Amino acid sequence: MTIEWRYTTHPGLGVLSLSGHLGPEAVGRFTGAVGWVLARGSGPVILDLTALRGWSADGRLAVTEAARRLADEGRGLELAAIPADGSLVPDGTRPPIPVHSDLASALAAHRSVTGEQRQWRSDAWPDERATTTG
Repeated sequence: MTIEWRYTTHPGLGVLSLSGHLGPEAVGRFTGAVGWVLARGSGPVILDLTALRGWSADGRLAVTEAARRLADEGRGLELAAIPADGSLVPDGTRPPIPVHSDLASALAAHRSVTGEQRQWRSDAWPDERATTTG
């Protein structure tokens, strides 16, 4: 199992959304998505974990490494809606990572999030327009 990702830029802010499971087999894909974010955005990054079904210890380490990579470029990382199956415990050597209960509260913390947006996503990102019939 791996992850899918979507990256949305706002003026001065980016949102990287994940779906699936961030385990050892997904770390490379996540690292690539973070590289995409570094190349195409500016300002802090909100890592939206609303659609993430879970994450392993390797996945959590990848998130702390992403925070370090972003900090090295003068950008911060914030989390929204962390999975219930684990928390991120900083080890004191990484930058602090603010945690928000959901994406709406994370965006509200950046009141100036308005204006043009651009979006990229992996090929199998869940389509919000898809509906299911029962």
